Amino acid sequence: MLETMLSTHSALNYIFIVFIVLGFLVPVMAKEPLGFKKASFIYTMIFQAIITMIAFSGIVALVSGDMPFNMPVIAMIAVFAAMMGIEISKHKRIKKGNTNDEATFAMLRAGFTKATVLNLIIIVGFTVFMIAQSKGI
Repeated sequence: MLETMLSTHSALNYIFIVFIVLGFLVPVMAKEPLGFKKASFIYTMIFQAIITMIAFSGIVALVSGDMPFNMPVIAMIAVFAAMMGIEISKHKRIKKGNTNDEATFAMLRAGFTKATVLNLIIIVGFTVFMIAQSKGI
């Protein structure tokens, strides 16, 4: 069962990376303000759903596999919190921003891209770290 949960956790992580990469299309495809707000909202909800699935599968593997609560697990929790914080702050800025103003709309689209890049760097960096750690490097 532990192997199944860890492989599910890993597969969800790779799906999440692909989803974040596809997130770069949101500011490109949504040219009008209302469409951008809606697309951003949908992206945020799917983002939170996938990252919560990753966290849940990790918790189930931790508990059912009787794994130790060590530094990598604490780092995973910190990465989860950081990525959720970035996504929530991005969503709040877009939700409260005046997208009818062209300059603000351009700034919000750029902020969306920057937050996506930051989340991608965090998740890919941590995934590479965990792969290196599992291989003993």
